[in-house]
Parts: sequence; structure tokens; C-alpha cells
Amino acid sequence: MPEKRGVRSVKSAARTVALLELLAARGEQPSRLDELAEELEVPRSSMYQLLQTLVDCGWVRSDATGSLYGIGIRALLTGTGYLDGDRRIRAARPHLDEASDALGETIHLARLDGPDVVYLATRESHEYPRTISRVGRRVPAHAGALGKALLAERPDDELPLPGGELVALTDNTHTTRAALHADLAQVRERGYSVDREETVTGIAGFGFALRYDTPATDAISCSVPVARLTPEHELRIVAVMREIRAKIETQLHLAPGAPDWR
Repeated sequence: MPEKRGVRSVKSAARTVALLELLAARGEQPSRLDELAEELEVPRSSMYQLLQTLVDCGWVRSDATGSLYGIGIRALLTGTGYLDGDRRIRAARPHLDEASDALGETIHLARLDGPDVVYLATRESHEYPRTISRVGRRVPAHAGALGKALLAERPDDELPLPGGELVALTDNTHTTRAALHADLAQVRERGYSVDREETVTGIAGFGFALRYDTPATDAISCSVPVARLTPEHELRIVAVMREIRAKIETQLHLAPGAPDWR
């Protein structure tokens, strides 16, 4: 954890956060003590003490044998608090409902977090099975409509991308910076992003940055199965989502006294 504003990071706090993030990332896959100690380069005895403390507090759970660990329920309560405490998410929710009702498709709200976007709200379509997208899920920003809409708000030399080749989620995902930069140039010219099976095979997406921040950190998108994406339906999606974006941006001028979260 880097130092910020001349304040040294607290090693134990940084270690705790790293452990919780690792357990959260593993989801349903339980972890053993030795695995966690090795992954985080922490002495086994120190890791054991940390795990037991977090188990007692409800942030980590263990199985009946005490040998397997996973993320605990307290993490859910904290995540819910984040969603409930963000006025931008609250303000956007009725407009997501409006877009879902108008289009009959799946609508997302997400936020840029480093090289990824994190889903903050989703309205699922009743016309096709649930996609893999869900609140709290992270997706590489370069690999879909939401992320590309937000990356396009930044100069190419300031994109928050990881080093090396970009990870591919499908055969259509951009894996080179040259291809991504070319796509982002089109996004800037068009005013919205298009994802044609780059995140999920069989699903297209249209992303729109919400410009109440500069550069934008939040975006909305509409996902639709490519099997029923006609040119006419695509035009309707773009028109409706542009209207929804304008409504959200108009509403979300920062109220006096409200924190400007960063």
C-alpha cells in the first residue's frame, strides 16, 4: 500500500485489507492457511492469528474443521453500506428502472476502480437468462461497454491499464493497446461505446459515461443478446440510453454539503 500525503501506511491494516480482498476474489473457492500465507508472503503464524481474529469478528468464516477459510458476512454488510450511502447510486436507480421498462433489456450502472469496472446496480431483463454480471462483480475495463465508455474519457497515455498483454474474456476482446486505442477513438467520436461479444459470448453492450465527474468515473450500459439485436433495436437502445444519461446527469449536480467522494 503506497504512502499518501506523507502518511505512512499501517502494515497490519494493509495486510488485513489484502487478505479480505483475496478471499473475496476467490468467491466460492475456499482457501487454506498455507495458501493464504504464501500468496500474501506473510509468516504462517501471523496469518493464522489474523485469520482467527477476523473469524471472531465475522469478516472471515471457516469450515467445521477450521482448515478452510472464506469471506465472512460482515463484508456483505459493509458492501451494502457502500451502496446505500452513495447518493449517486440512489439517484440513478429509478432511471435504471425506466430504461429497463422502456427497452426490456438488462441495464447496468458501474464505477471505474483502477483497471476494472465494478457493477453497482443491475436491472435484469425478463426476456433471456441472467448474465454473469452482478452487483460487486469486477470486469477489466478494456473488455466491455462500461469500461470502454469510461476509458474513452481519458487520454490514451493516462489509461489505467495493467502492464503486458490485455486479458481476453472472449475471442472478441481487445488484447493489444493499438486495437483498444482505435476503438476508444471511435467511442469519443460516437459518444458511446459498443461491445460486440467482448465480455460475454452472445451478448452485445452499449455504454454511456456519466459526466458529472471529470473525468467520468461512472457509466451506464444496456446489454442485449446479439440474436435479437436488429439495426432498429440498436437505434432505439442508443436513443433511450442517451435520454437516461441526460436525466441522471441533470439530477446529479452535487448538492450543497454532500461529500464529493473520490
